[in-house]
Amino acid sequence: MAAHVLHTAPRRRIRLDEHLPVDHRLSTFYRIGAGLMGLVLLAFGILGLIDKVGFFDTHGDRVSGLSTNGALSVLSICVGLLLFVGMVIGGNVASTINMVLGVLFILSGFVNLALLDTDLNFLAFRIPNVLFSFVVGVLLMFFGMYGRVGSALPHDNPYWRSRHPEQAEREQRARAGDELRAKALAQGGSGSTGPGPATASARATTPAPLGEGRSAR
Repeated sequence: MAAHVLHTAPRRRIRLDEHLPVDHRLSTFYRIGAGLMGLVLLAFGILGLIDKVGFFDTHGDRVSGLSTNGALSVLSICVGLLLFVGMVIGGNVASTINMVLGVLFILSGFVNLALLDTDLNFLAFRIPNVLFSFVVGVLLMFFGMYGRVGSALPHDNPYWRSRHPEQAEREQRARAGDELRAKALAQGGSGSTGPGPATASARATTPAPLGEGRSAR
């Protein structure tokens, strides 16, 4: 019976989309990462469209040391705008967009590396483009995973707390108990500074013992 209860007990699934306040410092980090990478891709795409290269021209044209054509320029603009959307929303959305696009950029680097010098190179990739795709992918994954994935997250991290609710609750109760004890000690110390005026007057009006009165006579 006990084994059956253990097997049927609900398990908390670890999710990467747990709630993160939009004003949290991690959210600001995700916003900055998405905004910077989105700006780079948007500028690259706009410069590629200005040159009016053929949409699927496999030879492409040079823009800032990279090869591009109409398709790659439009794709870069779309990805840059998507990163800007993540920057505006912030929180888990920005982090997730950064991570997903980072993985896609790395996969794109490998795929286009295999398509170099072939008729299927519709994005006009060259070796610098492949390296650029790898670098952007790694940076986006860093901006998305920072403070969210790892084995040494601080215990005040919202993602750590959501994945370890029992331990987080115990630590919170322990902190609350420590605060209450510290407050009680502070109040006790401030209340024992000395006898008040009422105590002093009461001592002054207390009659002397009987033995002391006889000796005075």
